[in-house]
Amino acid sequence: MTTSFEHRITRLPRAFEPERGADALAHLPALGGSLADLVTGAAGSSPYLADLCRREGAWLEEALSIAPEDAFDALIAAPMEDVASGLRRKKARAAALIGLADLGGVWELDAVTGALTRLADHAVQVALAAALQGPLERGRLPGQGAADIEVAGGLAVLAMGKMGAGELNYSSDIDLICLFDETRFEADSYGEARAVFVKAVRAMCKTLSDRTAEGYVFRTDLRLRPDASVTPVAISMEAAERYYESFGRTWERAAFIKARVAAGDHGAGARFLDALTPFVWRRHLDYAAIQDAQDMRLRIRDHKGLTKPISHLGHDLKLGAGGIREIEFFTQTRQLIAGGRDPSLRARRTVAALSQLAAQGWVGTDEAAQLTQDYRALRDLEHRVQMIADQQTHALPETTAEFERLAALCGEDPDALAREIEARLHRVSEMTRTLFQPSPDLAPPRDTGPDTALLSRWAGYPALRSPRAVEILKRVWPRVAARLAEAGQPEEALSHFDAFLNGLPAGVQLFSLFEANPQLLDLVVDIVDTAPELGQYLTRNAAVFDAVIGGQFFGSWPGEAALQAELASLLAAEADYEKLLDRARLWQKEWHFRIGVHLLRGLADADETGWHYADLAGAVIKALWPHVTREFARKHGEAPGRGASVLAMGSLGAGRLTATSDLDLIVVFDAGDVEASTGPRPLATRPYFARLTQALVTALSAPTAEGRLYQVDMRLRPSGRQGPVATSLAAFTAYQTEEAWTWEHLALTRAEPLVGDRSLMDDIEAVRCRVLSTLSARAVILSDVTDMRGRLHAAKPAQHILDSGQGLGGLQDIDLFAQTATRLAGARHRRLIEQMGNLPHVFSLTKEEQAELDKARHLFWTVRTAARLVFGEAFPAEVGAGAATFLYRMTGADDLTALETTLSEARVSVDAIVTRHLTA
Repeated sequence: MTTSFEHRITRLPRAFEPERGADALAHLPALGGSLADLVTGAAGSSPYLADLCRREGAWLEEALSIAPEDAFDALIAAPMEDVASGLRRKKARAAALIGLADLGGVWELDAVTGALTRLADHAVQVALAAALQGPLERGRLPGQGAADIEVAGGLAVLAMGKMGAGELNYSSDIDLICLFDETRFEADSYGEARAVFVKAVRAMCKTLSDRTAEGYVFRTDLRLRPDASVTPVAISMEAAERYYESFGRTWERAAFIKARVAAGDHGAGARFLDALTPFVWRRHLDYAAIQDAQDMRLRIRDHKGLTKPISHLGHDLKLGAGGIREIEFFTQTRQLIAGGRDPSLRARRTVAALSQLAAQGWVGTDEAAQLTQDYRALRDLEHRVQMIADQQTHALPETTAEFERLAALCGEDPDALAREIEARLHRVSEMTRTLFQPSPDLAPPRDTGPDTALLSRWAGYPALRSPRAVEILKRVWPRVAARLAEAGQPEEALSHFDAFLNGLPAGVQLFSLFEANPQLLDLVVDIVDTAPELGQYLTRNAAVFDAVIGGQFFGSWPGEAALQAELASLLAAEADYEKLLDRARLWQKEWHFRIGVHLLRGLADADETGWHYADLAGAVIKALWPHVTREFARKHGEAPGRGASVLAMGSLGAGRLTATSDLDLIVVFDAGDVEASTGPRPLATRPYFARLTQALVTALSAPTAEGRLYQVDMRLRPSGRQGPVATSLAAFTAYQTEEAWTWEHLALTRAEPLVGDRSLMDDIEAVRCRVLSTLSARAVILSDVTDMRGRLHAAKPAQHILDSGQGLGGLQDIDLFAQTATRLAGARHRRLIEQMGNLPHVFSLTKEEQAELDKARHLFWTVRTAARLVFGEAFPAEVGAGAATFLYRMTGADDLTALETTLSEARVSVDAIVTRHLTA
C-alpha cells in the first residue's frame, strides 16, 4: 500500500505573504495539520500556486488525501471531452500536485521531473492523435486509414533535451523533432503525405502552446530539427538521416544523447534512432568534442550576456557560471568522448550518466558524487524560481526582497541560502572548468628552435589542411618541441615526427587527444623516435590511441581466454558480417599496439611479448571461426560430419610471435560418411572445406576498410603447396604416419589444434602424439636435420648483424636443435623453452652447453622481438639513436659495437654446440 501524501511530508515552505497563503487555504477547507501548513506556505510565497489552489481547490483537496502517485495516475487516465481544454485542466492540476509534492519533500527530484515528463508525453500523444484523427478518417493521408491512428500514420515525435531525458523542469518548454516514415508511402504520394503531417504538427503545437483563458499546456519548440530555418516542421526520416550524416554538428550529437520516441510511431522512431547511432556515438575517443562544447558554451554566454560574476542575486542558474548547463556539458562531453566505445555511458539522465562515468573511471567517484549533489540542489532551486510565477526563467531574483520570497518558498533562511548558492556555483564552476581548459602540463616551455624549412612543409600535409588542425597543433607544439629536444638526437627525432605527421590522413581528432592528454603526446614522440615502424603503423591506425585513454591500457595481461571472451562479445553484437570483420580488425589493432607499447616502455620483456602476440592471434582465430563457419553455412549449409579444426603451426603453435609474424595454419576436417552439405548452394565435401578454408584466410588476411588482421601461410599442410588447402583427418593421419618427411615431423612438434569440434581436436592431437612417439632411426633423423640445416643457411642467410633469427648459429639453429631433441625423445612439448628441456637427455649436453644455449636463445629472441617492433621486416642501413637506446636497454649492451660483438660470439658458440651434437 502506498503511503498517503500527508505522512510523507518532510519539509515545509514559509509564507512570504501570509494573507495570500490563508486565502488559498480557504479554498481547501478540509485540510488540516501539515497539509494545511504546506498549502499556506506554498501559496503564501508563490502567486502561481496560490492561483492554482483557488482554481482547483476541490480537486486538489481530494488528491492530497491519497498517495500522490495514485492521484497522478488518475489524473493522466481521466477522459476529456475537449482535448485543448482538457489538457489545460490536467496541466493545472498536475502543476499544483507536483509543486506541493516537491515543496513538501514528498517527491525527490527524479520523481518530480519524471511526473512532469510523463505529463508532457501524454499531452503530445493526445494532441497529435487529435490533429491526425480527421485526416486519417477522411483518407487524406495516402494509404493510411483510421486504424493507423495508433502509429500516427507513420509520424514519430522525438523528445529532445530534458523531455527526452525524463528531466523536465517545472516550467519547461518541450523540444520536439517530428519525423515521418517515408517507406509507408509511394513516391508519387510523398509530397501529399508530408503536407498532411506538416499541418498536423502545427495543429498539435497550437493545441499545446496557445495560451487561452485556461492557460497553456506546454510551450513547444521545434527548432532542433535538421536545418530548422529552411525545413518544414515535419520531414522524412531518410532526409533527416542524410542531413546528420553529411552536416550534423557536435551540438546536434549532444542533443541526441537524450533523444527518445515520445509519441506517434514508436517502432519507426526507434529504428531512426538506431540508424543515427554512428553519428551520435563515434567509435573513436572524440576529444575534438571538447573544443566544440567550449565554443558552444561561450557563444551562449556571450549571446545571453551571462559573463557577470557569481552572485545569489540575478545569476542564471542554468547558463551562468557554475550553473546547471556546466554540469550537463561536463557530463555530455565525456559521454561523447567515450560513449561510442562503451554503451554503458549512453544514459539519457544526467545523474545516471555521471554514475556510469564514475563507474568506468572517466570521472572520479568523489567528483561525480559532488556534482550529483550540486546538480540536484540547483535543479530543485530552479524549480522554486519557476514556481513563483510559472515563468520559464532560470534567473535568481534581482532584488533582496524577491530573494527573501524565494528563500521562504524553500523554507530556508535568506542569508544561509545565499551563502549556500554562491558556494555551490563557485564549486561547480571550478570542478567543470578543467574540461574546457588545456592541461597545465601544456604550458609553453623554452623555445627549442625547430628547423623552419621542415616546419614550412607541414602546411601541405593532409593532417594540417584544416585551419582547426593547425590551430590545435600550434597549441600543443611547445610541448612537442620540448619533448623532441630531450631525445638523444633531436634532429633525427624531429625527422621521425615529421614522417609521422606526413602519413596522418587527418589531424583534428589526434591533436585534440594530444591537447587533452599530455601523456599520450609523450608516448607518441617516444614511439616515433624509438620505433619508426610502429610510428608509421600509427599514422594508418590512429584510432588505436583510444585504447590508451579508454581502458586498462597499462594493466596486466588478461590472457588468451579473456581476450577471446571480449572479442566474442563484441562480434556477437554485429549482425553484418563485413562490419564484424572490421570490428575484429579495430579490436586486434588496439591490443597489438598495446603489446608493442608495453615492450617499448619496459612493462613486458621479450618472452612475455612473444606469448602476448600469440595469445592475441589465438583469441582472434577462436572468436572469428564461429562467425566464418556460420556465414559460410548460410550459403552452403552446415558443415558435413564433425566439421573442421584449425591447427596452429610454427611460431603460433609454439606460442611465440613477433610484431610482424605471419600465422602458419592447417585446416583438418572430418566429414564422416557425408558426401555433401545441404543448403541453398550445396557443395561436395572436399570443395566445401576447401572453400571454408579460403573463407577463413580471407577473414584474417583480406584488407578491408580497417586493414587486415594477419598474413596467413598454409605451406606446412601435407604436401605443401601441392596439397589441398584443407585435409581430411584420414588423409592427415595417413600422410603423417606414412609419407611425411623428417622436417614435417619436426613441424608437427609445434602443431596445436586451436578451434573446432572438441572430439575432432582430440583426435588430431592423438595423431600428433602417436606420430611423435613412434621412434625413427636416430642416424636418419640427424642426417636429415644436418642436411636441412645446411639448406636453410644457404637459402636464408642473416641479412643484418641484428638479424638474430636467420643464419649460422642463430635462433633458427636453436629452434631446429630443440625440435630434433623433442622428436627423438617422442615428447609432446610445443614451446621452445620446454623443447630445449629435452636436449640434455637426448644429446647429453653439459650444464655449460645448456646454459650457453639458454643465454643465446634469450639474447636472440630479445633482439628479434625488439627489431621487429622498431624496424619491421627490413633492417635499416643505419640504426637511429632512439632505436639504438631501446636495443641497449633490452639487451644490456653499452653500444651498438658491443651488441654486435655479443651477437657474433653467441652465434659462434651456438654453431659449435649444435654442429658437435648433430654430427656426433
